[in-house]
Parts: sequence; structure tokens; C-alpha cells
Amino acid sequence: MFIGEYSHSLDLKGRMAIPAKFRKGLISGAIITRGLDRCLFIFSKTEWEKLAAKLIDLPLAQANSRAFVRLMMSGAVDVEIDSQGRVLVPEYLRQYAGLAKNTVVTGLFNRIEVWDEASWKEYKTKTESQSDEIAEKMGELGI
Repeated sequence: MFIGEYSHSLDLKGRMAIPAKFRKGLISGAIITRGLDRCLFIFSKTEWEKLAAKLIDLPLAQANSRAFVRLMMSGAVDVEIDSQGRVLVPEYLRQYAGLAKNTVVTGLFNRIEVWDEASWKEYKTKTESQSDEIAEKMGELGI
């Protein structure tokens, strides 16, 4: 389980430390891919396999299904955590998420998100200002 929000930096080679609390869930490796809202998703291999099984079952004839599968699968890369708890984030994924030096790593139970620090602050401010509307919609869904 991944929860919490942590600030980390990318080094010059594009490596980023995974928060110590998250490393245990990624012992067997991890998958990094394009996320939504211009962030990156990191999944444990087990969670990635669950998601991939759902993605490949989406209707091939629907353009939105094909587009979403392409977004998630073509950008995915299998990474290992080094002895210092870091992963190498490929250049194409750093560009996609606009990652420069300062990042925010957030735990969302079954996945980790990696955000450019400025983008995260902007997203969080906007979302927090809409919290009442969001809560109402979640209430309509029974949450």
C-alpha cells in the first residue's frame, strides 16, 4: 500500500529516489508509465499485471480504448531499484511529465504518481478549491 506525499529531486542522470516507505512494495521491481494529468504512474509488477489484463480486454474497435491502451502500454518501462533506492526515469517519460529537478512523489494505495513540483502545486490548489463539488459527485457514486 502506497500513501503519502514526498518531495524528491531528479539527479543529472534522471534518477529519482523512491520514498523509503514505498520501496518494500517494489522489491520485485516496478513499471513506470505515462499517467493522467501529465504525471507518471509507478506500479508494482503485480499491480501492473492486474491493470494490463484489464487494458487488453478493452474493445479494440473503440478509438478511446485504443488510445488509452497506447498511452499506458507504449510508454511503460520495467525498472529496478538500485542499492540507493533510486530508479532511472527515461528521458521520454521525464519530458511527458515535464519533470525538471524537483518532483513530488505521491502514494495512491495501489500506485505511485510522480509530478513536477510546480505542476503538482497547481493541480493540488485547483483540486482543493473544488473539493465541495468533488465531494458531492463522489456522494452520487455512493462514496
